[in-house]
Amino acid sequence: MRSSVYLSSQFRVPYSSVLQSLLCGIALCIGWVVTPQLSSAAARPNVIVLLIDDMGWADLSCFGGKRPETQNIDRLAKEGLRFTQFYVNSPICSPSRVALATGQYPHRWRITSYLNNRKSNEERGVAQWLDPAAPMLARELQRSGYATGHFGKWHMGGQRDVDDAPSIATYGFDRSLTNFEGMGPKLLPLTLRPEWTEPKRIWEDAERLGAPVTWMQRSEITGGFVKNAIQFIDEAVAAEKPFYINLWPDDVHSPFFPPLAKWGNNKRALYRSVLDSMDEQLGVLFDHIRDDASLRNNTLILLCSDNGPEFGAGNCEPFRGAKTWLYEGGVRSPLVVWGPSYLDANATGTTNDQSVLCALDLNRSLYTLCDVSLPSGIALDGEDLSRTLLGKERGTRQAPIFWRRPPDRPGFGAGFQEDNPDLSVRHGKWKYYVNYDGSDPQLYDLEMDVSEKANRAESEPSVVRELHRQVMQWNASMPQDAGNPGS
Repeated sequence: MRSSVYLSSQFRVPYSSVLQSLLCGIALCIGWVVTPQLSSAAARPNVIVLLIDDMGWADLSCFGGKRPETQNIDRLAKEGLRFTQFYVNSPICSPSRVALATGQYPHRWRITSYLNNRKSNEERGVAQWLDPAAPMLARELQRSGYATGHFGKWHMGGQRDVDDAPSIATYGFDRSLTNFEGMGPKLLPLTLRPEWTEPKRIWEDAERLGAPVTWMQRSEITGGFVKNAIQFIDEAVAAEKPFYINLWPDDVHSPFFPPLAKWGNNKRALYRSVLDSMDEQLGVLFDHIRDDASLRNNTLILLCSDNGPEFGAGNCEPFRGAKTWLYEGGVRSPLVVWGPSYLDANATGTTNDQSVLCALDLNRSLYTLCDVSLPSGIALDGEDLSRTLLGKERGTRQAPIFWRRPPDRPGFGAGFQEDNPDLSVRHGKWKYYVNYDGSDPQLYDLEMDVSEKANRAESEPSVVRELHRQVMQWNASMPQDAGNPGS
C-alpha cells in the first residue's frame, strides 16, 4: 500500500495528494499559477508478466548463456534488475502456472503435473482444470479497475479431450488468446522443415476448444501473441485504464520449429534458434513500451520461466537436473524486473544474488504494487516482497519453499539415470530432499554447493530432522496424488 496520512476515521489520503493541496493553496494565496500534477510513478502500474515456457536458468545471455545473444531480453535486464535465487513452485508447466496465477501451492487445487486427457488426469490423481473458486490475481485486478488480458499458453484447463473446462474469462480476464491448451480464441501452429514442400498442421483437434482460430507459422506465434497484446495495451490506454497482461508464449517448448533461415542440425541447435527468434519477437513489445513515455514511466515487466529446460535442449548450468526434476535445474528460474519509474535508481542494472523468493511471492507482491485488496477469506502462500522486487531492499522469503515430485515423473526417463526425489524444501541456505517413505535423504548447502554434489545429510542431523519434519508436515496438509503409494 502507498504511504498515507489519516485525516479522520473515514478518509485516507495519500501524502502526495495532501502535499499537492497544500502547495496549491499556498500558490493561490500568493498569486502563482500551478497545474496540479502527480508523478507518473504514483499511478497504479501497468503490469506485464512474461512467462517463458521450458527455458533454462542459464539460457539467456544476461544469465551467462553463450549463444544466442538474447539482445532484447538482455537490454531489459540492463535497464532493470536481475534475481538469481528465484524459484518456480513446480518443475513442470501446469502446476507452475497455477502457483503464479493464484499465489497458492498448486497442490491445494490438485494440479501437480501437466494437464492431459481425462483418463490420464484421473489415473494420476490430477484435476481436470483449475477450480474457478481458486484466488486469481487477474480477477482481483479486474474488479479494481484494471483491463486484464491473457495472451499465450494457458494449460490450466481445456486441452486434449477436456473440452468442457471453464473459459479463460471465468478467471478474471477481459480478453484472451491462447494456444491448443486453453479454452477460447487461439493461434494454432503450422510447422515447416527445410525438406518439406508445404507446411503441416499440428493440434488441429484443438479447433473445437474455442474460436476464432488463426493458423500461423509456429516460428511466428510469439509475435502473434505480442501483436494482440500491443493492441490490447493501446485500447486500455485509450480507455484510460491500467492494464495487467499475462504474456505466456509457448516458446521455447518443443517441438522446435525455428524459421528456416535459422534451422539447426540437432536438438540443442534448434532450441537455440527458437530462443533467438523468440527474443526478436519479444523485442517488438519491449520497444512499444519503451518508446512511449507514458507507458515507459507507468509499466512493470516481470520475466521468468515456468520451469527448467527439456533435457538436451536448454542450459541450466551449474545446476543439477532439468525440467520435471526437483533439483535446482528444474525449479530455479531467471527473473528480470523492469520498470524505470518504479525501480530504485541504485538497483538499475544490478543483480540481486541474495534474496530467495518464488512465484508465490511474485503473485502476493503484485497485490501491493497494484494497490489492490487481497481476495476475501483466502490465505495466500506467497509473501509480500514488493520492495525487494523494486530494488529498495534485499529482503528474502521467511517461510520455506516446498515441492512435490509430479506423480508421473519418478526419474530414469527424463535424461538422468537416477531417482527423482518425492519431496523437497528450501529454507535458508539448505535444500533437503527425501522420498515419501523417508528413504534417500539428501541435504545440500546451496551457498557452498549450488551443483548439489556433496550430500550433507549425515553430517547435519539436526538440520535434516527439522527440514524433514517441515516437508512431511506440509505434504500431509495437501491433497495427495497418485505419486504417493500411500494415497
